[in-house]
Amino acid sequence: MASTLSPNTTAGPPDLSSLSGNIQNAADISVIVIYFVVVMAVGVWAMLKTNRSTVGGFFLAGRDMTWWPMGASLFASNIGSGHFVGLAGTGAASGIAVTAFESHSNINVICGDFVTTMPEYLKKRFGGKRLQIYLSILSLFSCVALSISANIFSGAIFIKLAFGLDLYLAIFILLAITAVFTITGGLATVIYTDTLQAIIMLAGSFILMVFAFVEVGGYESFTEKYMNAIPSVVQGDNLTISPRCYTPQEDAFHIFRDAVTGDIPWPGTVFGMVITALWYWCTNQVIVQRCLCGRNMSHVKAACILCGYLKLLPMFLMVMPGMISRVLYTDMVACVVPSECIKHCGNHDIQEPTKVPAMPVFNNQIILASCRLFVTVLIVTSILWVPLVEVSQGGQLIHYTEAISSYLGPPIAAVFLLAVCCKRVNEQGAFWGLMVGLVMGLIRMIAEFSYGTGTCLAASSCPKIICGVHYLYYAIILFSVSILVMLGVSFLTKPIPDVHLILLSFVPDPPEKQYGCPKKTCDLFCGLQKTGPKMTKEEEEKVTDTSEKPLWRTVVNINAILLLTVAVFFYAYFA
Repeated sequence: MASTLSPNTTAGPPDLSSLSGNIQNAADISVIVIYFVVVMAVGVWAMLKTNRSTVGGFFLAGRDMTWWPMGASLFASNIGSGHFVGLAGTGAASGIAVTAFESHSNINVICGDFVTTMPEYLKKRFGGKRLQIYLSILSLFSCVALSISANIFSGAIFIKLAFGLDLYLAIFILLAITAVFTITGGLATVIYTDTLQAIIMLAGSFILMVFAFVEVGGYESFTEKYMNAIPSVVQGDNLTISPRCYTPQEDAFHIFRDAVTGDIPWPGTVFGMVITALWYWCTNQVIVQRCLCGRNMSHVKAACILCGYLKLLPMFLMVMPGMISRVLYTDMVACVVPSECIKHCGNHDIQEPTKVPAMPVFNNQIILASCRLFVTVLIVTSILWVPLVEVSQGGQLIHYTEAISSYLGPPIAAVFLLAVCCKRVNEQGAFWGLMVGLVMGLIRMIAEFSYGTGTCLAASSCPKIICGVHYLYYAIILFSVSILVMLGVSFLTKPIPDVHLILLSFVPDPPEKQYGCPKKTCDLFCGLQKTGPKMTKEEEEKVTDTSEKPLWRTVVNINAILLLTVAVFFYAYFA
């Protein structure tokens, strides 16, 4: 390990042949082959074990999944090759603040056994079909623009570096393996393979972290050396390069950064990320679907808490190893002169995967569409979207995904929040709020794709009135405007009767009518003092079963409080 990680910033650039060439070591090849065989075996076992012949069996794994595979699947559905590339790359470039994106995981708030998808919930809550159709289309688009394309791109780069394959051939291989499970296996198969992926990712990342800290000389040495990790070539190509482009940031080891000049400003961390997290963790079909398959509410809560604990690890398992790579391979990772970057990595973007070891990491993130053919359409569209991923946000993958989330997610988060918490919001208000939010989000997103987001070497030509606000601040503005439009239109139109909102929104029980003594005496004499028949216990459980055993409810609640405490300490320590 020492021979492959030893830095060489004084005698010249490090040798990249081990990264850019094919894997030829018999032991490495054996590990990769065993990995694929085990993944395929787990997938086939899960396919044979589960019932995929019904909608509930295929889409919701029969609603009989236990907490630990659900929690592992939630983690693996979020963490994939895109995070190994993106977190390591942004960590090497600017420090630990990117970790804030990973510690905003929320507990899902919508769990019921009367819906299968989130668009279906909107149809039941508001009526009509246009909200359901709109959210279905937007969810598929966000899946293409965020999850599938980003993971295809980053996963294919790993395969390209490991085997020397063409990028798009690597994409085809990646999709062929994933499609075996996502198209034929159903949600249960995906969850079990996700669980295996989570174990592999955590084990491999932990081993990498240990070797990286040993190589750099421990944490104290790491913090000192990182702040001095400046490339040897900082001028060239007839460019005047500012020192801020190649000098580590002074606040590299702080999560909360300046509200105006910070690359991830602290108000955006506190407020903007909460909005995008509300969208992703509470309304995103990929995430919520795994919670809907839980055996009971205790299993669902425990799965979310397990995922929350695991989401505290990326800072140590992914971000810091990426920062250490800047120390060990300064000229390669921190290159700023374009000709130097091309000499080391071939282009400006491929340098990010060299900040983590070349290992196969595949993320089975999916939208289980009712028609398997549509999955193929999504795959083709995702491949066509990959070039946009390559050039967006200065080549930093995490900033690309978070920016797209900030432009598409806030209106959806707003409509679900109001749908659950405010019974006065109706279909007209929800629809026009979503439309206004969509237009505002697309204006910013299209402008960034058209003009570019700029780099340290060249600023973007996008008009300041559109692109001058940080994307996390834009998420706050978009969320606020969407809520105001939804409430304004709703209060100007007719409300939805409470009878249609039972189990779909927080609606108080109707007050009992108070009658005078003559009426009560008459009803008592005629036997009318009792109201109509109520639902039996079995009927009530059939409508919604959120029962929990007291012991496990207490255990889960204690862990939720403990997780919150750890997260607060985490933020305070690295603030």
